[in-house]
Amino acid sequence: MASLADGATAVVTGASRGIGLEVARALRGRGVQVVMVARSREPLEAAARELNGTPFAADLASAFHVERLAEQVNSHFGDAPDIVVNAAGAFSLAPIAETSLDAFDATLAANLRAPFVMIRTFLPRMLERGSGHIVSIGSIAGRQAFAGNGAYAASKYGLRGLHEVLESEVKGTGVRVTLVEPAATDTPLWDGVDYAQHTGLPDRSQMLSPRAVAECVLFALESPAAVAIKYLGIERS
Repeated sequence: MASLADGATAVVTGASRGIGLEVARALRGRGVQVVMVARSREPLEAAARELNGTPFAADLASAFHVERLAEQVNSHFGDAPDIVVNAAGAFSLAPIAETSLDAFDATLAANLRAPFVMIRTFLPRMLERGSGHIVSIGSIAGRQAFAGNGAYAASKYGLRGLHEVLESEVKGTGVRVTLVEPAATDTPLWDGVDYAQHTGLPDRSQMLSPRAVAECVLFALESPAAVAIKYLGIERS
């Protein structure tokens, strides 16, 4: 893969806000060409204008949207991207006994199925050419149980399992994969959380910043080609 300073290419999901937006911003700061993907068109297009990125509004649960995304990316870059960052996500809190099937399915679709779809879409070409780097944003909730996190934990534990299998399958191919697992991060995903109902949650002022997580993503991407950073667990010091 070309270094980030050599005009590398990337696709970042969840790029209209939070960690995805900061990853896109950090990559653009390194001169990387970035296709920014999110479901909500207006905030995505505003973010893309700010960063001079290329927006693509898509629901990654839709096979049609993913096919169109792949076509646009391959046409825009002339090849599959050097980098794929799976940063889109969904988060809600509820005891398992009170979690609806729809809420459970929506969380898994955003946090597990969408990364799988992105990986499955671009990995074959990465393997064919022998280069590429896939980064997925997991969570501390993917390795530590918290009450009220049934759906979210299921999705993030699943993402960790998907990553471990992927890592074993790409070893020695030239394709690198990294799972970044941050502790609580101050993103808009927390805007809808009722702190009065869910006591004991960390104060948002004490959470990681999305920028800090993005810097860790850059650290993994900019590591030497012969180095595979499989996991990055991040907590606030």
